[in-house]
Order: sequence, then structure tokens, then C-alpha cells
Amino acid sequence: MSASLVAKGLAGGHGHRTLFDDLDLTVAPGDVVGVVGVNGAGKSTLLRLLAGVDEPQAGTVTLNPGDAFVGWLPQEHERVPGETVADYIGRRTGSTQATAEMDAAAAALGDPDPAPRADGLDPADVYSTALDRWLASGAADLDERLPQVLADLGLATGGRTGDDEAAVGPDSPMTGLSGGQAARVGLAALLLSRFDVALLDEPTNDLDLDGLERLERFVQGQRGGIVLVSHDREFLARCVTKVLELDLAQSSNRVFGGGYDAYLDERETARRHAREAYDEFAEKKADLVGRARTQREWSSQGVRNAMKKAPDNDKIRRKASAESSEKQAQKVRQMESRIARLDEVDEPRKEWQLEFTIGAAPRSSAVVSTLSGAVFRQGDPATGEFVLGPVSLQVDGGDRIGITGPNGAGKSTLLRGLLGRQAPSEGSASRGASIAVGEIDQARALLAGDVPLADAFEALVPDWPQAEVRTLLAKFGLKADHVSRPVDELSPGERTRAGLALLQARGVNVLVLDEPTNHLDLAAIEQLEQALESYDGTLLLVTHDRRMLETVRLDRHWRVENGTVTES
Repeated sequence: MSASLVAKGLAGGHGHRTLFDDLDLTVAPGDVVGVVGVNGAGKSTLLRLLAGVDEPQAGTVTLNPGDAFVGWLPQEHERVPGETVADYIGRRTGSTQATAEMDAAAAALGDPDPAPRADGLDPADVYSTALDRWLASGAADLDERLPQVLADLGLATGGRTGDDEAAVGPDSPMTGLSGGQAARVGLAALLLSRFDVALLDEPTNDLDLDGLERLERFVQGQRGGIVLVSHDREFLARCVTKVLELDLAQSSNRVFGGGYDAYLDERETARRHAREAYDEFAEKKADLVGRARTQREWSSQGVRNAMKKAPDNDKIRRKASAESSEKQAQKVRQMESRIARLDEVDEPRKEWQLEFTIGAAPRSSAVVSTLSGAVFRQGDPATGEFVLGPVSLQVDGGDRIGITGPNGAGKSTLLRGLLGRQAPSEGSASRGASIAVGEIDQARALLAGDVPLADAFEALVPDWPQAEVRTLLAKFGLKADHVSRPVDELSPGERTRAGLALLQARGVNVLVLDEPTNHLDLAAIEQLEQALESYDGTLLLVTHDRRMLETVRLDRHWRVENGTVTES
């Protein structure tokens, strides 16, 4: 079905706080709208409003036609206890709901003595509509299509040959999946969906390069409209046709035509023009205000001088002085009138930026870590054992190594072996001396639990005074309402920023980053890249962010796949 979604005067936020207002957006067939903005600008809130999940504070969202099938895939991969992969995909594609509606309509149609419907609709019409919806959702052949898509994504065989993950089938419980597997099941739901308009919140998170390429092909091949939120810059550059920017600092929103790279250029030009317009206004106003002040001073001084010098009976001189003072006063009024007629130009507010450095520790030993013929085994040999190795590698002090590979290929296993957290089943592993490791792991597990963020952070930096901890967290956008909340209640982006703050607080000489860009906004990713540029210790970077791999200075590259590690 060819469908359009139109938002008019839309306002959204939380409680009494409005994040955006007066937002207009039209999503026509073939449009791919990328929504960008800092964390907390309201991107996910907007998608929930467009999906009809939440009610807007103001404005309307309409569909044409009204029965168009809108699919909303939220950011988090919900793990409902007892829900299987098939159940999850049925829910995410809308097939489960469509089936329930059709079954209810069929039951009502077959009832020999049905109660009158409150809406007055004929049961036959209700059934016909429900059947059309069921067919449009793809529920009719979902069970047949599902196994093939799981196999195409490498899930039905445990990912890929040599992966450290078990096979995933339609009956597998969602709660037993790894983050990478859950991401691929989420991608499977998208590939199996038949939405007229799709709303995708961070679909790129946790996807490997193969998954990203499949997602790109899906988005590029859709005839229906798509609104998506993503912090993967290369994905945005390849897929979006226009960009909606939610500017929290300026309390504004704007749609930019063209792709993502065109948006970056146009945004920079617009910001430069806004700054130039304000500077011109401020300079002109300051000049007029200064001239008015001078005229007032001259007028006041002229009156005082005239009163001192003029004799009491010199009426002619007093009259001339009065006329001169009136002329000066008139000039002041004219200047003030010119100031009042100036078109006011608001000063562009400076956006909050995540500006940080990575704390440095004394240099490590010349050799940080060594693996010699190391073999790492996981799982039960009877049901499918994962084997990585034999691996012989050496990490020297100051090495900057990028690590890539499919999800489940063993990248995390390799990191655990290098850091001495998993002993090899065969071969040997050793660590150098004076190693101070700083880490952002994929699960963001260093800061976790039901304790307040401030308490969890202080426990990891016991030498820091409480006031300095709170000041540091505030620099990372984590203020009073964040530091008092339990860590597990923070968003993934907030936990990531807390982990970055910890890197600044603790001196490190070996930095390990496992998918650090997940859940960070675009500005924060760029700040992280700048911090990595100035960091001179050892770096182990695991990422599928293609632009980060191009931007960050790396001198070695390891590829983990099929149980082996190759260097290029």
C-alpha cells in the first residue's frame, strides 16, 4: 500500500517538560528521514508519537490512507520472560496482534446471536477489515518465512562457523540470547515485516558489518516511508534522503533536504550565518547604544555649563542654551528610537559538548600481553563447543589495534584472553608489568546495579571527594537527577557517558573499547574520536562503526573470524 504520514504542529516531552514543539513533518512513500539530535532531545519520544504509542502535548499525526500499517521498532530489544524468538518476531511485525483481531472478528461473525457492536459496524465488514490487516501484516506465511531469514542471518547455525554462540531457532527463548543475537533477531523482525511506514529507533546498535549491509539493503529497497534514528554516520550517509534535526540547545527543529552529508554542510552554513547575523546585530546595537549614551552625556554637560556661565538676566543666552539642550535631547530620542526599531536577533546558544580527555597512567611495560599457541574453548563438546585458536599474538606498549569480525566470532573471548581474564585451554598467555586497564565493555557492566550512580562511581574512585565526582559527572551531562538514580535505571547512553567519565577519572595506559559508539549521540562520538587522537597509550578498539575505523588513528588491524585471528 502507498501511504503517507503527516505530523502538524507536533509537541512532545515528558510531564511538564517540552522537548520539541511546532514540529511539521511529511513522510511520503520512498522517503527515508533520519532524526538527529543530542541524547535527550526527544528522538525516541518523536517516534513514539508518530507510532501512536503516546499522545502528543499538541498537534496531530495523520495517515493517508487511515488504515495504513505503521510499524514501530523501539531501541531496546525487549526480553519478555517466556517469549520465544517466533513470539517476539510476531509481536514486532504486528502479525500477532493482526491474528488476534482476525480471530476475534471471525468468532463474532460466526456467533448466531451476536450482541450489537458499540460502533454499529457490521460484523462482516469488521471481519473483512481484520482479514485485510492480517494479510497485509504478512502473518499468513510468517511461519514459513521465519526459518529461512534466521538462517540467512547466521542464527540457525549458531551465527557462523566457529562462533561462540549456540544456534537460534523459532522456539529459542529471547532471554537466552546474547546482545549480538538479539540485534540480529531484531533485524530479522524488520526483514520479515510488511509495514507501509516504518519507524526504526537505533536499528544499527549491536549489528556487525554483515548485519549493517543487510539493513542498508532493506532500507534502500523499501517503497514505503521510513523514519529512523541512528548514530551510525556511514549508515545515515548511505540511506537517508532528508534529515530532521531536533536542536535542544536552540529549542528548535528543522528539516534539511538531501542526504546526511549534505545536511552536515548545510547545518554548518546555517550556524555560521546565524552567528554572523547575531554578531552584526550586536555590533550595530552596541554602536547605537554607545552613541546614545554619548549624546545624553553631552546634553547633560551642556545644561550644566550653560547654568554656570549664563548671567541671570541674559535671557538670550539662556534661550540659546535651552534650544541647544533640546536638540541634544532630540538626538538622544532619535537614537533610542533607532535602537527600538532594530530587528532583534537571538544569540545562538552554545550546544553542550562532551569534552573530555582520557586520564594517563605511567607507561606500561614494553610488552603488554602475549598469546602463544593459545586455544580458548567454551561450551559443551557434546552439544557444540566454540574454539578460538590456536592464536599467537603480541600487544606492545603504544600499539593502536582495531579489532573487527562478525558477531559471536570470538572478539570478546580474545579480549578476555589478552587481559588475563580467561585462561587458555592450551598454549600460554602472559601480561606485562604496570598495566592499568581502562575499559568500556559492550554490556556497560562496570557500572551496574540498583545503587545510585554517584555511589557506584565513588566506589570505583575512592580517592575522589564527593563534590569532585559530581562535578565530573555533570561535565558528562549527568546531573542531579541522574546521579541519585539507580545505575540500572539509566539509559544505555547515560551509562556509556558514565563509563567515559570513569576513563577520565582513572589513569590508564591500556584502553579497551568494545563497541563504544553504541548509544552515544553523534556529537559525543566525535568528541570520543578527538580524545582517542590525543591518547598515547595502548588502544584495543572493537567497533563496527565504519567512520570511526577510518577516523581513529590505528596502526594494526585484527580480523576475528572462523575461530582464527588474522592481521592486516
